[in-house]
Amino acid sequence: MVKSLSAIAVAALLLIGAGLFEWHFVQKEFSDFGEELQTLYDKADRGDANAEDGRAVLRKWEERKSRLHVWIPHNDISRIDDYLSETVRLVGEREYPLAMAKLEILIHLSECLPGTYSPSAENIF
Repeated sequence: MVKSLSAIAVAALLLIGAGLFEWHFVQKEFSDFGEELQTLYDKADRGDANAEDGRAVLRKWEERKSRLHVWIPHNDISRIDDYLSETVRLVGEREYPLAMAKLEILIHLSECLPGTYSPSAENIF
């Protein structure tokens, strides 16, 4: 009986620890990504963003995406891929108003997506 209770307690602690690690990791990755997006947005707003700036954000996202595949579903990653690819093309073509609209969506996603993986009551029940 004591072995069973201690095994259950250890399993529960491991699950809680894994959940907290996942939340912290996803939060950190998206926080950094949001900062990169905001920098690109500011450059586009000033009119001095170029295709290389967009590709730099895309390269960083590709690195980040390989780590995030473990923690978040493919659909969320795919949605960001789609918007970011469009943004890079629009920045390269100097279509700044359209690029800024896409960047606003990406910034919003980088702020709200980590909350869907937080260990909170609405995500557990």
